[in-house]
Amino acid sequence: MAATEPRTEAEIRAAIREERQQLAESVEELRSDLGEATNLGAKLGRNLVLVAGVALAAGFVLGGGVGATVRYFLRRSRETS
Repeated sequence: MAATEPRTEAEIRAAIREERQQLAESVEELRSDLGEATNLGAKLGRNLVLVAGVALAAGFVLGGGVGATVRYFLRRSRETS
């Protein structure tokens, strides 16, 4: 194992400063990415037609629309027979 010379106080301080700077840059990048990832309004705006369609379909199903539609068509077919 090769012997390494001890670092001076100035070298250690410079290394700590560099690490702090890199950490600060990483934190700022993470904040920026997190802000973009949680911007729900922009995501919904880009897919507004799809979101509206899904909401309409979910409301129809949850409101009993499927059952009511099936009953309507079954009743109608019995009346015409």
